[in-house]
Amino acid sequence: MSSRDKVWIVRPGDGETVADIVRRAGVDTSAIAQGRVFVGRRRVKSSGERVEAGDQVRIGAEAPKVAPGGDVAILFLEDDLVAVAKPAGIPTVPDHRASSHALVEVVARKIGKPVAALRITSRLDRDVSGAVVFALGEEAERRLKEARARGAYARRYVAMAATPEGEEASEGLWQSPIDDKPSETYFRRVARAHGGRVSMLAVDPVTGRTHQIRMHASRAGSPLLGDREYGGPAKLTLPNGRLVELSRIALHAARVVVPGRAGRSLVAEAEVPPELARVWSDLGGEADAWHAAVSSPPAQ
Repeated sequence: MSSRDKVWIVRPGDGETVADIVRRAGVDTSAIAQGRVFVGRRRVKSSGERVEAGDQVRIGAEAPKVAPGGDVAILFLEDDLVAVAKPAGIPTVPDHRASSHALVEVVARKIGKPVAALRITSRLDRDVSGAVVFALGEEAERRLKEARARGAYARRYVAMAATPEGEEASEGLWQSPIDDKPSETYFRRVARAHGGRVSMLAVDPVTGRTHQIRMHASRAGSPLLGDREYGGPAKLTLPNGRLVELSRIALHAARVVVPGRAGRSLVAEAEVPPELARVWSDLGGEADAWHAAVSSPPAQ
């Protein structure tokens, strides 16, 4: 079973057919015709197939579709920089699972530039979403690297994480080396849901190591939801027995601030994806927590 699948345990009153359950799970019934729906281990062939209380209905995730030049929003294209909103499910650069649909390839086609013209200044993991900035040339690449070195390349992430057991800090600095290199991440818990067992975090990384936020959160006893690699829960059970599942890592790069050519700040803000907002809502979280996490001042 993929971590992106949805699973629904049928309860009395949920409905009588597979189509009823698929709709209740918030998925279009076209998933049935696509062969993505199973009752137990049996693939469903008709939307009218009957279900009973206790049946497990699994809805397979739809493969990510990023058409050439589509589904990637341009946040700004100014000076010699381009910022985009990366969706979860695609890599920033080509990997063993994708090439032409990697973010850098899609953005190059969208703005009419050769791929070689886009310089990578930061990356988001495949299952992480949010603002990504590419430099368009050597001078821009150098400027952004220098900005990162002096702490002028600001990044605000929003995450949903398991709340640690026992004593719990509302904000602080995670410090532990990654690949033997000093690494620092500021965090603030801005809201809680799921009976306090899940926290929404505003996160400001100081350094930029691979998987830094994910590793620091896990080491602190707050693994990110959906982050199976670092111990994060991908399934949560509500008091009514309903399963809430994450199809991705609950980490989003909400805002990036970088210097433009004349020293002025350029701001890229990526809206919180609907799938993360839905999980937070399902867990009983307040809708305004997202705004609080994005707009709260740096924790340092």
